[in-house]
Amino acid sequence: MRVRIAVIPGDGIGPEVVAATLPVLRAAARAEAAELDVLELDWGGQRHLDTGSPMPEDAAKIISDRSAVLFGAVGRPDVPDHELVWGLIIALRQQLDLAVNLRPVRSWDGVPTALRDAGGVDLLIVRENTEGEYAGVGGRVHRGRPGELGVEVAVHSRPVIERAARHAFQAAQGRSGRVALVTKSNAMRFGYTLWDAVVEEIAAEFPDVECEHVLVDAMAARMIQKPRGLDVLVCSNLFGDILSDLAAVLAGGMGMAPSANVAPGRTPGIYEPVHGSAPDIVGRGVANPVACMLSGAMLLEDSGLPKAAARVREAIAEALRDPANHTPDLGGSGTTERLASAVLGGLG
Repeated sequence: MRVRIAVIPGDGIGPEVVAATLPVLRAAARAEAAELDVLELDWGGQRHLDTGSPMPEDAAKIISDRSAVLFGAVGRPDVPDHELVWGLIIALRQQLDLAVNLRPVRSWDGVPTALRDAGGVDLLIVRENTEGEYAGVGGRVHRGRPGELGVEVAVHSRPVIERAARHAFQAAQGRSGRVALVTKSNAMRFGYTLWDAVVEEIAAEFPDVECEHVLVDAMAARMIQKPRGLDVLVCSNLFGDILSDLAAVLAGGMGMAPSANVAPGRTPGIYEPVHGSAPDIVGRGVANPVACMLSGAMLLEDSGLPKAAARVREAIAEALRDPANHTPDLGGSGTTERLASAVLGGLG
C-alpha cells in the first residue's frame, strides 16, 4: 500500500517537529506493509517574503491528488500574522472545504498538568472550520481617523452546521455517546439560535446519543472543574478555537494538542499541531514534537492505516512515561531529538 501525502513544514518550529515526525510515521506505516510517498512543499513565511504570497494560486489543485497533508506551523515575526494565517492555513481550509476541525484531548501517564481531577481528561472537540467570525466577511473604514470602524461579520449556514453536527454525533457513537452543543444563543439571537435549531434536528437522527446545550462561558468553567464529565463538544469556529486551546492545557499544554481539518468522506485533510510557530524557541532543539506526531497518527488512521496510528500512539505513551524524555514545556530538560528517538525506538 502506498500513501501519497503532502508535507508543508511551514514556519518557526514547524520544520523541526515535522522532521521529527516523518520517520515515526514512515516506520509505523512500514510495519503495516505501507509506504509514504511524500511531496514536500515550501509554502509559508519565506515564500511570502520571496514572492509576495505564502502559497501559489493553484495550491489546492497541487495537493488535491494527495490523500492527506501534514502541516507544521505558520507565522514568523517579520510578517504580519494575518498575511500568513489568511494566506495559507485558512485559505487552504476554505479552498478545500475542510468544514470540520477535530481536536482530541486526552491525559497521558507521566505528563504533569494543572488538572486536579485524578480521572484525567478524554474528550473530542468538533469545531466548525470555515465560517463564523473566520469567514472573512467585514471590513474597516475611515482608517486612522477618530471615527474609524471595524466590522466583523459572523456567518453561520445550515449546511455547514449540519456537517459539523453530524460528524460530532457519529464520533460520539464510537465513544461514550454524549454530545454537548456549545453556543451563546442567550445573547446572540440569530446565528447561534440557528445552531440550536439545526443541532436539535440532527440529534433526532441519533437517538442513542445524549445531547445537551451549554453556553460557552459555562462550558469554559465546566472544562476546568469537571472535564472528565465531557465527551464530544460541537462548537462554532470561534468558540471551538478558544475552547480547544483551553482544553490542551488539561493534557499538558499546546505541545500535546493535535488536530485534523477534514471534509467528512473526502480527502485530502490537513493534519497539524496547534501550537503555532513558537519563534522564541526556534533552533534550540527543544520543541515538543508530540502534537505533530499525534496529528500524524490521525493522518494515518484516516488514510486507512488504523493499526499504524495505534502503534504511534502507543510508542508516544511509552516515551512519555519517562520524565527524561520530557521537553521543557512538560517541565523536563529533554530535547526534540531525544523524545523523537524514544518514540521511534518504541516502534521497534
